[in-house]
Amino acid sequence: MATLTADTATKISTEGLSEFSDLRDALSHRLNVISAAGLFVDTYYPALSSSRADIASFYMPASAMPDGKSLPVIVYNGNIIPDPTAMQAMFQDQMPESRYEIQDYDCQVLNPHYVAEGTQGSSPASGKNMTILVTVSGHVRFGEPRAATMRGFSENFVLIPNPAAATNTRGKHIKKWLIQSQNFRLVV
Repeated sequence: MATLTADTATKISTEGLSEFSDLRDALSHRLNVISAAGLFVDTYYPALSSSRADIASFYMPASAMPDGKSLPVIVYNGNIIPDPTAMQAMFQDQMPESRYEIQDYDCQVLNPHYVAEGTQGSSPASGKNMTILVTVSGHVRFGEPRAATMRGFSENFVLIPNPAAATNTRGKHIKKWLIQSQNFRLVV
């Protein structure tokens, strides 16, 4: 088990994790959140650079909210992207080669009681029944590596558990978290 750092202890003490019976459960929960965000960041941005045919697999399946608005919500530099397939097509067909350098990311639990299909009955410490806000900042270079300048960016995601990962018993590599909402913005 990972050691408790001062930073993690502070985050645990300020997030209102009173639903946990002891510090170990709270620590396990926080480490699950940090691990999920880190794994997502470490796989999503390389895909934007070199595995663009996989971009749509990072998103939840298209669906509609009760008010008729579609999910996932994808906003790229102020432009609404209708669905994950369109996002993938934009990167494959319209975007020049890109290189992302992540400077920092932060994560917070938005809904600790989110229930995705296949995760019913999971304990909060399992980290399988929550939504996570991930905020990322860094630099991106569009175009030839030596010719293009680095541009700052900020991006926010809401991640939800992937129901297919909860029921995966074959050992196949399946993404555990999917994008429900995304907002990318270049920083001027």
